[in-house]
Amino acid sequence: MNFLNKSSSLLVAISLFILLSGCGTGETVDEVDPYISTIEEIDIPDDVKVIGLGEATHGNIEFQELKKDVFEVLVKNENVRVFVLEGDFGAGQQINQFILNGTGTAEEAVNTLNYSIYKTEQMIDLVQWMHDYNATVSEDRKVYFYGNDMQRYDYSKKGVLDYYKVVNADAFQKYALQLEHVSNDTMRELTTEQLNEIDETIENIILDLQTNEAIYVEQSSTEAYLFALQYAQIMKQRTQLFLNDGDYTKLRDQYLADNLQWIVKFEAQQGHDKLFITGHNGHIEKTSASLAGYKSMGNYLDELYGEEYFAIGTDFISSKFQAKNGGSGERQIHTLENHNDLVDAFSEVKSNVFYVDFEKASKSDELLDIISREQKMANIGDDFQWWYKTLKTFYTIKMTPNEAYDSIIIVKVATPTNVIE
Repeated sequence: MNFLNKSSSLLVAISLFILLSGCGTGETVDEVDPYISTIEEIDIPDDVKVIGLGEATHGNIEFQELKKDVFEVLVKNENVRVFVLEGDFGAGQQINQFILNGTGTAEEAVNTLNYSIYKTEQMIDLVQWMHDYNATVSEDRKVYFYGNDMQRYDYSKKGVLDYYKVVNADAFQKYALQLEHVSNDTMRELTTEQLNEIDETIENIILDLQTNEAIYVEQSSTEAYLFALQYAQIMKQRTQLFLNDGDYTKLRDQYLADNLQWIVKFEAQQGHDKLFITGHNGHIEKTSASLAGYKSMGNYLDELYGEEYFAIGTDFISSKFQAKNGGSGERQIHTLENHNDLVDAFSEVKSNVFYVDFEKASKSDELLDIISREQKMANIGDDFQWWYKTLKTFYTIKMTPNEAYDSIIIVKVATPTNVIE
């Protein structure tokens, strides 16, 4: 066989493999209507404090819309007042200022996150809705926005330095100079030596804040002090991620959980005992099922809060989604058919988006068997190349649904978001 024929045969084999890799459908379960509900009918147990919503992809309209749709239901029916996004903590406070005080526009507020997956109409609509809602309710009914991620510097640095302007002008001058070269734009160019110097500076800031707590609180407020200390902790986490690149994913989920715990504690002191957190499925699920071998944020939350943590996963059957191509960095539209026993069991449901509570589904022996069975569930990040479709391991996590989640939202056909550049 000559080289041309070999190449043609290989191309045919790869194409066939890709075509078949998404196949292997499960069986449809008859009469599932008693076990599903609309998003508006979601009912969360009374003792739950933290409600997590995962997303199967970052690049679908339906999953981004669910952030708003689910939160709106939780605000109305569950007395939830706090929204937390898998996004930058410092920038989250810029968004919080917009929804509370109307500073700037919703689009400008979203752009402070400095993360392109959130530069969408759906995220802008969410933030605008929160702003408009706050404008119509009393102080005790207002909602609050946070990020619990630590992959950016700018707004946490600004938060620390702005605080020092108020409480210690000399310290402001010193730390502003020492952190002058630290920014989102430059952070990937920093040398190990510079990162160690930054880490030392932040340690000094944390020590100074802790040592002078009483003095600084008297000149500002307890709330302002606590946020300044948390901004410094976020900067330290970002620096540690760079210094420990081999443990990046492990440390990041640990930090995500630490930061969420800080938000839970702070907001409880404000009288808000329930919180909504949304992020990727891999962060929300409770069992650390990823082959990457790190402990997920959801696993930490399950250990911390037990039955007070309620995890909602998401999955799809057919999706057109956008994601960055790891090689070029350009955003592309990908099409994927996804099948597992769980989504296929509900494939004849007429609604495109619906909610399945696993406690309710457990009353069906057939569904209980399915949700208790390990299977590959969708888990697509912000990086995707065409050849990932050749093997489900690249776009799924093998997990047992009712161990990883308490419920799931299934989207039968998902459509791509458009990133606003």
